[in-house]
Amino acid sequence: MGKTVLQVCDLRIERNGITILDGINWRIERGQHWVILGANGSGKTSLLSALTGYLAPTSGEIELLQQRFGQTDWRELRKQIGLVSSSIRQMIPDAEPALFTVLSGQDAVVDFWGDGTPKQRAQARRILKQVEGEYLAARSWGVLSQGERQRVLIGRALMAAPRLLILDEPCAGLDPVARENLLQFLQRLGSRKDSPTLVFVTHHIEEIMPVFSHAMVLKSGRIIGSGEKTMVITNATLSRAFGTKIKLSRKQKRFQAEVSGDIHHVI
Repeated sequence: MGKTVLQVCDLRIERNGITILDGINWRIERGQHWVILGANGSGKTSLLSALTGYLAPTSGEIELLQQRFGQTDWRELRKQIGLVSSSIRQMIPDAEPALFTVLSGQDAVVDFWGDGTPKQRAQARRILKQVEGEYLAARSWGVLSQGERQRVLIGRALMAAPRLLILDEPCAGLDPVARENLLQFLQRLGSRKDSPTLVFVTHHIEEIMPVFSHAMVLKSGRIIGSGEKTMVITNATLSRAFGTKIKLSRKQKRFQAEVSGDIHHVI
């Protein structure tokens, strides 16, 4: 089994004459967990869409688990990527029990039909326990809290035993307590020996948990910092990324940010 999980080389994406991503080079190796940071419009969502095969590159190469985009069936390879995003959350039927939402991740479908095999149901229950949501099995989607929904969606993503788990702003819409509970859960998940490689997308610096070893910072479709977290997440890089002066501090191995100065003053 290769050491490289993901390799992106000179990725460029243009649409209608507008450059969305340009010169993206990125390598993820087993044992690493990454954070992607950037302001709204920096290219984070487009990069995820390219990785999951929903947005074709204009040029460049994407290789996932030693399989190259355009030379393999990306629909099958996509099953190796777990994805937790608001777009999936909005498609889950309100009446669907949490157990069946997790089951639907087996084949990456929405609105699961059928009962699944006894083996699949047992696996879904094990995963619900893993995401600390075993008690949710019979509860319908419509009555779950936002925090519970996020745990169920993570369970759904884990159902196919992905090698890469992408979490696209999973804390959006959560109250402070639910957000911290989810972040602490991700810390425990990423610390497990059998954890998939995590890619956590956010624009909130305080959400970066100690388990994340590496970071990438995007601005206007380009990488302005990439590598080990402590080398990338700096006052200068984040001030440039967000267009204002940012001063970082650390508390209990977590980042905190103080914002000052005029927006767009720093370029």
